[in-house]
Amino acid sequence: MSESDVIVPGSPAVPTPEAPPGAAPEAPPVPVAAPSGLPVGHAPATPTAPRPPRRLLRAGGATVAAALVGVVIGIGIIEVRYDDPAPATAAPTPASAPAPSATATPFGAKSNGNHFGSLRDLLLPVPAGYGLGADDGGFGNDVELTGEQLLAAELDDEVVTMPKEQQDKLRKYWNDLHVKAAGVRTYTTQAGDLTISMKLRQFNQQEVQKLNEYTAIFTGETGIFRTGPAVPGHAEAHCYLLPAPPSAPIDRLECSAAEGDLLVVMAVEGVAPLPKDRIVALLAQQLDRLAIPGASV
Repeated sequence: MSESDVIVPGSPAVPTPEAPPGAAPEAPPVPVAAPSGLPVGHAPATPTAPRPPRRLLRAGGATVAAALVGVVIGIGIIEVRYDDPAPATAAPTPASAPAPSATATPFGAKSNGNHFGSLRDLLLPVPAGYGLGADDGGFGNDVELTGEQLLAAELDDEVVTMPKEQQDKLRKYWNDLHVKAAGVRTYTTQAGDLTISMKLRQFNQQEVQKLNEYTAIFTGETGIFRTGPAVPGHAEAHCYLLPAPPSAPIDRLECSAAEGDLLVVMAVEGVAPLPKDRIVALLAQQLDRLAIPGASV
């Protein structure tokens, strides 16, 4: 067990505009468990259940990052902390699925388990009843990153608080993974009560499997996480609910799965209780799209 913590930083506060003179003061916002990426919908006529904050939690996949550290350093338990949310910002313009290009680019999986084509094509298209969500941290809401971009955007932030010896060990392990790329797409319901971040990380198959297995052990044996739902037809996938008090209005769930040379990480936030059947159905669709011997357009 190491003294190092994986700490997920919160988003910077956004100034709230002042009310005009003579206007009644606004009620303070209801505090929630963690930031999210849900766009704000129209104002309801009557009080409804609280909605998740709109900035997507950068901790999506934080448990996988913690497991990555554990694979290298042998940490048994890593504390995962979440900062308070930043105030909401202006709602993004509603978006739909990316328009297909005039000439479709082939994508899929080879019989050896390696995938080909753009990771944006391999990601699940925006399903009916959903739209593109807000940015997932600094990644955007529909993007493909190179291995170098992913290293700069993700790993450097995770290791900055570690002793130099551990930083060097983790960076060497990362380089040995030969990370090719990462794809990110976010989804949000039309009602604005649920947000999902789907990430594909492409690297060495053996290490994909190892990290996925370690994540399952890490989330199952530390006592930090709550048991999540199973994903029918996909025994390689495992889900876990993040720490939260029983009365929390917002709940968070993460899932991890290995498909050949792709590590699939899904992070979900929404109004409690989460619609778990609906969530795992989306993950199953994503995994089916990546199925070996081939995904198809």
